[in-house]
Amino acid sequence: MPGGRFAVLATVLAVVTAGLVTGASAAAGCRVDYAVPSQWQGGFTANVTVTNLGDRVDGWRLTWSWPSGQRVTQAWNATVTSSGADVTAVNAGYNAVIEPNAKASFGFNGSWSGANTAPQAFSLNGVACTGDPGTPPPGDAMAQVAAMQPGWNLGNTLDSTGSDETSWGNPRVTEALLDNVKAQGFKSIRIPVTWGQHQNAAHTIDAAYLARVKEVVGWALADGFQVMINIHHDSWQWISAMPADRTGVLARYNAIWTQLATAFKDSPKQLVFESVNEPQFTGSSGDAQNAQLLHELNASFRTIVRGSGGTNATRLLVLPTLHTSSDQARLDELSTSISGFGDPNVAATVHYYGYWPFSVNVAGGTRYDATAQKDLTDSFDRVHTTFVARGVPVILGEYGLLGFDRHTGTIEQGEKLKFFEHLGYYARSKKITTMLWDNGQHLGRTSFQWSDAELAAQLKASWTTRSGTASTDQVFSARSSAVTAKTITLNPNGTTFTGLRQGTTDLVRGTDYTVSGDQLTLTAAAMTRLSGARNYGTNAVLSAHFSAGVPWRVNLVTHDTPVLSASTGTTAAFSIPTNFRGDLLATMEAKYADGSNAGPHNWTSFKEFDRAFAPNYAAGTTMLTPEFFAEVTDNARVTLTFHYWSGATVTYDVTRSGTAVTGTP
Repeated sequence: MPGGRFAVLATVLAVVTAGLVTGASAAAGCRVDYAVPSQWQGGFTANVTVTNLGDRVDGWRLTWSWPSGQRVTQAWNATVTSSGADVTAVNAGYNAVIEPNAKASFGFNGSWSGANTAPQAFSLNGVACTGDPGTPPPGDAMAQVAAMQPGWNLGNTLDSTGSDETSWGNPRVTEALLDNVKAQGFKSIRIPVTWGQHQNAAHTIDAAYLARVKEVVGWALADGFQVMINIHHDSWQWISAMPADRTGVLARYNAIWTQLATAFKDSPKQLVFESVNEPQFTGSSGDAQNAQLLHELNASFRTIVRGSGGTNATRLLVLPTLHTSSDQARLDELSTSISGFGDPNVAATVHYYGYWPFSVNVAGGTRYDATAQKDLTDSFDRVHTTFVARGVPVILGEYGLLGFDRHTGTIEQGEKLKFFEHLGYYARSKKITTMLWDNGQHLGRTSFQWSDAELAAQLKASWTTRSGTASTDQVFSARSSAVTAKTITLNPNGTTFTGLRQGTTDLVRGTDYTVSGDQLTLTAAAMTRLSGARNYGTNAVLSAHFSAGVPWRVNLVTHDTPVLSASTGTTAAFSIPTNFRGDLLATMEAKYADGSNAGPHNWTSFKEFDRAFAPNYAAGTTMLTPEFFAEVTDNARVTLTFHYWSGATVTYDVTRSGTAVTGTP
């Protein structure tokens, strides 16, 4: 076939029938991508991909009509037959099942004359295309929760504890913001709301504030979102006092839900109620009382909403575990409550912010390693087994990394991307709907731009497929040494490695790099060419491409061991002059002369990134925080060991004397 690419992409949506999916009332929907990668006089090749946007499909039949009299001459991965202009493609035995958010693909060669216009309408299993994941049947909680995937949180806004939604630094919500969230591909939006400061002594919610919440909810519903509202920071502000004031807390809680149930009872079923965010109780007698108090809140919430009439009679209600924890004991407590309610329109919710040492970068948790991965898979496995496998849907109401609360660079970029790639995939495999926590640090509230475009791309890819990664996104070469070949380990994650590029230029396999199993080696010649003058820092950016998902970026970095200089300062302001020489700081240890651990979290020698220390590459300094010195013994020398991503380590001594601090290499 002649070279050149003739691109035709027709994206249409189809609905699958309930009889061809698991479950008697399963949600239905799919997307069909039709592309012509190659066309020549009288012939063409087409690729067709069906993405399942509903529940599991077991056996599929895709039909369409040719608009220009084309014919299929040869097909693969499906049996394709024609009758006049009508075409039918039936699955092969090995691709009959399409799991939710998974794909089935087939291709064919065809003939044409006059024109090769792409088909604009497809049907799957006899039902016409609709352009929507499908409306869940009434009362089908599992289907509705599946239709909420993926979701986004409007954090630090209406949940702010100040006088209005701007009190935590975010601007007022606009219709334009919600439009742009929708454009990112999100299907649901969680709107956390803190009510306590907007209640009077009689527990009546301020009318203007309630009207504002209704306005934002209305905008979101009009945009086509599934919308979830809740009682948010009230959980720690006053609900936590329930062990000592059960009657008072319950009365106030009930008053909120009575007013909300009345205000929203005629809203469409796409509005979802969550009883309370991250419930917790101060001064309780232990697990048994905690479980009983949370059960009372959830039961009272359900009774109030169900009894208020309108759509609330069957509205989806979301119930949390204690602390929204995925520990088995907490899951079992909620499972007992849900079983007792016997309500088919109920979902469970938990939160997940990762394995704690990795999530905040403490105790040497710099990598998304096997321990961090197991924490995630164990958590989602427990949730699936306890709820999803028993027909109770689950919403991961918040997820992210705790280090984001200070800085999105607290976790090294590549390790961060591996976490989000894996989380998206594994939640999807366990049929858990995910809702990204965003307090303004991810999608700009007025710019509508992602602060980390790589993270956004990885998130979006994880909703439908896997992406290949690697053992690192940084390849270091010491300038003080000769250039040598460098090897990294590829993690295809079920995809296939297809090539290495610099920008739009393909590197030459066998000359610039070699692949042996999962080992990708950049040759010494390629490293020499790509490193150029070998200035400190990133000399070249490569991208490893795979058969699916987003490419994996690899920075080629020239470095030498960093040099730290003597310094003086105070416990309130102390920085170490640092010539990073192209290297990047991973973590820091702190020990006294006797070998015991110094500083906060003294159960580990490795301190918390951004909280005890932080690099400032632009200023050429490494800061030690007041929080670090607050837990350092006066007049006791502390030896710091700085670990850099190149593998280099550098030691440095600091001594605090009152508020004065001295430091020496």
